[in-house]
Amino acid sequence: MPESSDAVTGSLSPVDADESSPAPAGVVASDGGGRPALDLLIWDAPNIDMTLSTVIGARPTAASRPRFDAIAAWFVEGAGDPSAPDAPEVEACVFANIPPVVGSLQRWVEALRGFGFAVFARPKSQPDDDIDQAMLDHIAVREHSHRLRRLIVFSGDGRNFAEPMEELARRGTQVVVVAFSEVAGYAISSDLLEFIDIEDVPGAFSVPLDRVRLDALPPDGAWLRPTRSLREFVSSFTARRNS
Repeated sequence: MPESSDAVTGSLSPVDADESSPAPAGVVASDGGGRPALDLLIWDAPNIDMTLSTVIGARPTAASRPRFDAIAAWFVEGAGDPSAPDAPEVEACVFANIPPVVGSLQRWVEALRGFGFAVFARPKSQPDDDIDQAMLDHIAVREHSHRLRRLIVFSGDGRNFAEPMEELARRGTQVVVVAFSEVAGYAISSDLLEFIDIEDVPGAFSVPLDRVRLDALPPDGAWLRPTRSLREFVSSFTARRNS
């Protein structure tokens, strides 16, 4: 998530009941066992923003941030022909922590909504404030209200997502984790989850990221430059040791 931003109007949490989460556009809920099929995308904004900074070794710029329009197109295309009798509904949700100094996040949120993404925004007043449970609760809501056919989770957070996502896969949902291969070992090593590096999503970035992936090294090898100067590291290390 960009460092500057603003909150979304309304503070309704998706955790309480089916009615507390907005239904995907066009969905008419059905009774009994005739639940509509749904492809759901969940975007963990704090995690993706943090891991992006980690893999490129710098603060992301506009050019190095993900393109949500291309990601929306990739997700919807993966749902198949919308006119097919068994076509699923599609829903994409971005979950974001909103800092006290919001800056230009309002424009970011409105752009997401214009691309067709729902946004769940929660104020971040303490360093440990997080939205992981809200994401898991929303997935549970959708599994109850719909037949969850495909779940795409943009997050490298294995601590919170590995176990519940594997359980969903055991129940028959296709679960795909999209993150950076450097930080998504939980998905890469899983026999139940599919993994896609976010840079492999067509058009996800307007320019190639300044990174060398260990899962896609050139045959002759590659030099991996330091992300911090040696003198800078030793200076901070010495200061900590002497404090």
